[in-house]
Amino acid sequence: MKKEYILEGLTCANCAGKIENDVKKISGIENVTLNLMNTTLAFDKKDDNGLDEEIEKIVHTYEPEVGVFPKQEYKKEPTKNLSLKDNKIFLRLVVGAIILIFAVIANMQDGINDWLKLALFLISYAILGGDVLLKAIRNIFKGQVFDENFLMSIATIGAFIIGETAEAVAVMLFYQIGELFQDIAVKRSKKSITDLMDIRPDYANLKVGNDIKKVKPETIKIGDIIVVKAGEKVSLDGIVVDGESMLDTKALTGESVPRKTKTGDNVLSGCINQSGVLTIEVTKTFGESTVAKIIDLVENASSKKAPTENFITKFSRYYTPVVVIVATLLAVIPPLFFGGEWSDWVNRGLIFLVISCPCALVVSIPLGFFGGIGGASKHGILVKGSNFLEALNTVDTIVFDKTGTLTEGVFEVTSINTSNGFTEEQLIEYGAKAETLSNHPIAMSIKKVYGKEIEHSELDSYQEIAGHGISVLIKEKPVLAGNEKLMKQHNIEYTSNSETGTVVYIAVDNVFAGSIVISDKIKKDSFEAIQSLKSKGVQKTVMLTGDNKVIAQNIAKELSLDEVYSELLPTDKVDILERLENEEVDKGKLAFVGDGINDAPVLARADIGIAMGGLGSDAAIEAADIVLMTDEPSKIAKAIDISSFTKKIVWQNIIFALGVKAIFLTLGAFGIATMWEAVFADVGVSVLAILNATRVIRYK
Repeated sequence: MKKEYILEGLTCANCAGKIENDVKKISGIENVTLNLMNTTLAFDKKDDNGLDEEIEKIVHTYEPEVGVFPKQEYKKEPTKNLSLKDNKIFLRLVVGAIILIFAVIANMQDGINDWLKLALFLISYAILGGDVLLKAIRNIFKGQVFDENFLMSIATIGAFIIGETAEAVAVMLFYQIGELFQDIAVKRSKKSITDLMDIRPDYANLKVGNDIKKVKPETIKIGDIIVVKAGEKVSLDGIVVDGESMLDTKALTGESVPRKTKTGDNVLSGCINQSGVLTIEVTKTFGESTVAKIIDLVENASSKKAPTENFITKFSRYYTPVVVIVATLLAVIPPLFFGGEWSDWVNRGLIFLVISCPCALVVSIPLGFFGGIGGASKHGILVKGSNFLEALNTVDTIVFDKTGTLTEGVFEVTSINTSNGFTEEQLIEYGAKAETLSNHPIAMSIKKVYGKEIEHSELDSYQEIAGHGISVLIKEKPVLAGNEKLMKQHNIEYTSNSETGTVVYIAVDNVFAGSIVISDKIKKDSFEAIQSLKSKGVQKTVMLTGDNKVIAQNIAKELSLDEVYSELLPTDKVDILERLENEEVDKGKLAFVGDGINDAPVLARADIGIAMGGLGSDAAIEAADIVLMTDEPSKIAKAIDISSFTKKIVWQNIIFALGVKAIFLTLGAFGIATMWEAVFADVGVSVLAILNATRVIRYK
C-alpha cells in the first residue's frame, strides 16, 4: 500500500536527501521518494503498521520545525505559521545585526574593557548563529558531519580563535540573510509554479430536486446532476444536459481562446464557465476526473528525477567532504612545512569551508526541472517526470500512430465522382440507402451527407458480401456499393479512383454511377508538426497504422514522413517499435505518439510515450509519459523546446555555481578573498541560481 506525508516548511535540499536515505532504511518500505518541490514524502509499505511517529522522528532529527502530516489529513491552513516563522527569523537577524553594530563601534573605542567587547560579539553571534551551532552539534552526534551547519560552525568558531571576531559574526549574519533569501525564493518559485495548476475545485453545486447544495466534489456520484454558474470551475467531468456557455479551458489545454459548449457536449473538470448557467450530468467521480488526474500527474512528476539531478545529488555527497579535507590540508601543510603565519593559513582554510556548501546546485537543479514541468503544463503539455523532460533533448526518432494522432479520427465524405449521367445527389442517395443497415464509420459518413430519413420499405434483397460490399434492390433497381472487387465480380465497367481514402464504387441497374471517397482528414497542424520536429534535429519520422497501404502511403507522402508501415495489428506495432529502437545509435531516444487503447502497449514500450489527452483513451494516457491535452501533434515540438530551454537553464546554474566557487576557492587559497566575500559568493550564487531556474515557467 502507498503512504504519503506532507512535510510542511521543508526547504533544505540537503536535509531532504538525508530524510529520504533514513526512511529507505526502515524495514518493509520500498520505492521511497521525497519530492522537495511539493514537500511530499511517498513510499510503498508491505503491511499496515503505523509509521507516523517513526517518520516524524526522522524528519525532526534534521528539521525540528518542519510539520509532518499524513497527506489525507493535511489542510493548507498552517501556511500562516510559515510566514510567522519567517518573521521571527527576520526579527532575530535585525536584533543580532544591531548588537553586532554596537560591538563593532565598541571595538573601535580604546576605553572599553576587552571582555565587554568580546561579550557583545558573543551575544550577537549566539542570536545570529545559535541555531546553526545546535544543529551542527546534534547532527555530529547522529553521524551527519558534512553539512552546511557544520561548515559554518567550524569556519566562524575558527575565526573567533584566530582573533577575527567581527568577521566571524558578520559571516554568520550574511549566511543567515542568504539562507532567508534562499528560503523565500524557493517558496515563491514553488508557489508560482503550483499556482499554474490551481484548478482544484473547492466545491460543487449539487442539484437535489429543486434545491442546490454546495458540497465537496469528492462526495458526488456518477449520474448526479451539478449546476455550474458563470465564473465557477467545472468540478467534475460530465455531459451538458441543459444550458449553453463559453468555457475557458486554458488551465487544461494552454489555449486562451474560449470554447463554446451546448446541450449534449462533454465537458471536462478544471474548465471555467464564462457566461451562461450549465446543468451537467456527472460521468466520472472526482478521483477519476480530468482535474484530479492532472493534479496527480503534476504533483508526482518531480519524484521521477532526471539523470542530471541524480548526478548533482551524488556529486554534492562527495564534493563537500573533499573540500573539507582540502581546507584542512591548506590550513596545516603550508605553515607546518613551509613556514608562515598559522592564523593566515587557518583563515584561508576557513574561507575554503565557507565557500564549499553545494546549496546552489542542490536546490536550483530540481527547481529548474520543476519549473520546466510547470511551464509545460501551462502550454497544455503534461510531463510525468523530469527524467522524461530531460530525455526529450535526445529524441532522434518519433513514431506516430495515424488515426486520431496525425488525422482527425473522424471519417468524412471528401470527394463525389459521378459517371454515366448520374448527379451527385443521386449518387449519395443510392450510397446512403445501400449502407443504411450498417453502423460502420464509412456508412455513417455517407448517411450524414445524405441527411434524410430512409424508408426501409424501399429496400429489398439486402445482402452483405464479405470483403466486397453490399448488394440491394432499391425501388426494384439492383444497386451495388463496395470496392473494386465487387465491380469486377459483377462485370461492371468502372473508372478506378486513386484518391487518398476509402473509395466506395456504386453501380445502379448494372451501370457504373460513380464513386464516393471517404477519408480521415489530416489534422491542420500535422504537416507543421513534422517540419518543426525535423528542424529541431529529429532524424526519422515514422507512421504505423492498421489502415490499407495506399491510404497510408498517400498520407506519409503528404506529410513528408520518412517511413510508413501499414495494415498492422497492435502486436505488429510493438515488433516494429522494438526493431526501430535497436537501430538507435549512441544515446538517441525513440518517442511514440498515439491515442487509442490499442496504442497503450506501444506507448509503454517506447523510451518516451506521448498520448493525445483530449480525445485519447484513459489506457493510452495512463501508459504514456507525456500527455498532450489539446490533441495537437505540433505541441511535441513545443515540448522539445521547453525541454531544451530547461536543460539550458540547468546547465547555466551548474556552470555558474561551480565557476564562481572555483574562482573564490582559488582566491581564498591565495589569501585574496576574505571570509565575508566568500559568504556573499555562496549565498549570492544560490539566490541567483534559484531566480534563474524560475525563468523556465515564463517560457513563451
